[in-house]
Amino acid sequence: MKNEELQEIASQLKHPTEEKGIEMGNMMNETNINMTRHSIQNLNISNENRILELGHGNAGHVEFLFEQAEKLKYYGLEMSELMFQEARQINRNFVSQKQAFFSVYDGNTIPFEDGLFDKIFTVNTIYFWHKPEELLLEIYRVLKQNGNFCLTFAEESFMKTLPFTQFEFELYSTEKALKLIEKTSFKIVYTESQTEKIKSKTGELVDRAFTTIVLEK
Repeated sequence: MKNEELQEIASQLKHPTEEKGIEMGNMMNETNINMTRHSIQNLNISNENRILELGHGNAGHVEFLFEQAEKLKYYGLEMSELMFQEARQINRNFVSQKQAFFSVYDGNTIPFEDGLFDKIFTVNTIYFWHKPEELLLEIYRVLKQNGNFCLTFAEESFMKTLPFTQFEFELYSTEKALKLIEKTSFKIVYTESQTEKIKSKTGELVDRAFTTIVLEK
């Protein structure tokens, strides 16, 4: 692939737009679903929890989240207007029942009050954080005392094998992510790394190493 094509893939992964963006949203939901479900399960969601997700993509996984407990409220933040619209459409029943709320944000400032959320999670967004330390502080701010934040991402060792990650991506190993977290007041509950098989762009199965870090305020 030419550099321009690789750059286009990287750009769409960061900020899906137009027709290609809808395809990208579907593909991301499919390839990330195991990581996303793993994150949701690691949050130990309880009845009436208020949950925030950063960078939800098309949010095809929200139904699974609502299966975890009763009377949940889900809030999704997304930088892509297209993914915001797609998520609202896919989850229109939850939106109309005032169980799911979607908003567009700038990727830096979380537009909610202090201590609003019981649980927060994000999957495969850390590569695109413009100011990682500041965003972590924002996540800390909007989380309740003793609330949990689950950060899940594919390991640098895997990500650097993908040719498009040379553009727009800041890759993370577990060690690098933990160093970033140490700059905040978060307590590390536990860290888990595992490998899964996913379908590559060319259709064959490849091993993807990913890490989940569970934090507490």
